[in-house]
Amino acid sequence: MTQRRIVILGFDDVQSLDVSGPLEVFETAERLSSGRYRHEVVSPDGAAFKTSSGLRISPERALGEVAGPIDTLVVAGGRGVSAAQRDPATVAAVAAAAGRARRVASVCTGAFLLAKAGLLDGRRAATHWSSVDLLAERYPRVEVDPNSIFVRDGDVWTSAGVTAGIDLALALVEEDHGRATALEIARWLVVFAKRPGGQAQFSAPLAAQLAERPPIRAAQELARARPEADLTVEALAGHAHMSVRGFARAFRREVGLTPAAYVEAVRVERAVAMLQTTSAGADQIAAACGFGTPETFRRAFRRRLGVTPGEYRDRFRGALEGAA
Repeated sequence: MTQRRIVILGFDDVQSLDVSGPLEVFETAERLSSGRYRHEVVSPDGAAFKTSSGLRISPERALGEVAGPIDTLVVAGGRGVSAAQRDPATVAAVAAAAGRARRVASVCTGAFLLAKAGLLDGRRAATHWSSVDLLAERYPRVEVDPNSIFVRDGDVWTSAGVTAGIDLALALVEEDHGRATALEIARWLVVFAKRPGGQAQFSAPLAAQLAERPPIRAAQELARARPEADLTVEALAGHAHMSVRGFARAFRREVGLTPAAYVEAVRVERAVAMLQTTSAGADQIAAACGFGTPETFRRAFRRRLGVTPGEYRDRFRGALEGAA
């Protein structure tokens, strides 16, 4: 069985989870699927680097020393990306490696390195929520998506912040080896565990991915575009031009969630964005996100994130003030 070569670029002050999150996904895929991936961590100059949390990583080689074809080049992000994108040698090495890669991906602010190398020109891209405006300002030829957990534009994939790199890597594995393999890896990594309150990004693992069948995909797109709409299983089945029973079965099989669970996840995700970016009250958010009543909104939010909307907003603001 042919192995796919995964090269992950790290550097000083990189976010450790930007490296280790995707690495764990590919390593688990390798372990569960009899060697489908061969992965290596590299640095700009081949020297060991220290992550922003103090973890020291010894790479296998310099990025410029990676010879031959690459299946997937993954560029991590973090505080150190500012220095990395100012280094012409690093940018040139990223561009050269990308030219030999079947696909290129970035995690978090790694998108800045891809943009500096010209790899995101004319493409949609995601990055950490705190850097969305800066990426759009510095690289106006990039169409920055502020909401998605990850974005695929052709052979270039980008993700939102930190743990979103796991969602991205799962999507890459799914593209390579199918949904069943990705779901099995997700179970092993326990990525359905409830995220703590205060997370800047919300993701139900694999829920952000589109189903294979166009009718199911159309229902997903409706939910994400209009979370305030009537999204009962009957309404979604009608939109997909399918029977309710057939739609519900097909949806769960392809998405890994029931239609109701998926809709709730989408609505909570939209609510998180509104809590972060607006001063809207519970009544307004409940209506805009399709929850019906503020109490339904609060119950769903607490069930998904473990905190109330008010607690989430307080923690989120506290985190921003602490970072200021």
